Amino acid sequence: MMKQTAGRIQLGDFAPEFARLNDDVLFGEVWSREDQLSLKTRSIVTVTALISKGIVDNSLTYHLSTARKNGVTRTEMAELLTHLAFYAGWPNAWAAFRMAKEVYKDGGANALSEEVL
Repeated sequence: MMKQTAGRIQLGDFAPEFARLNDDVLFGEVWSREDQLSLKTRSIVTVTALISKGIVDNSLTYHLSTARKNGVTRTEMAELLTHLAFYAGWPNAWAAFRMAKEVYKDGGANALSEEVL
């Protein structure tokens, strides 16, 4: 997994401890425990949590892109968002679909169906 530096870049001067926790603990320690939960599953859980909380900003776009990189196919993402619509809200699903279409737009009808970026 790539080392995360977004916290330090965006908040390092203002909130160095939060930046450290973001980069080193959340994205360093927690996301790296692939022996406990795969990156693909972590991505699905994270996308679900964000949409369920109504967080459909650039952090969702980031995690949709990460989900794609972690092997979540276009078909799987469409099914996940359809399922979530009934539990997390129709408007949240619509917003997430608009973002997911952009993330998966260059992969054809079944982006990453068998391949991982």
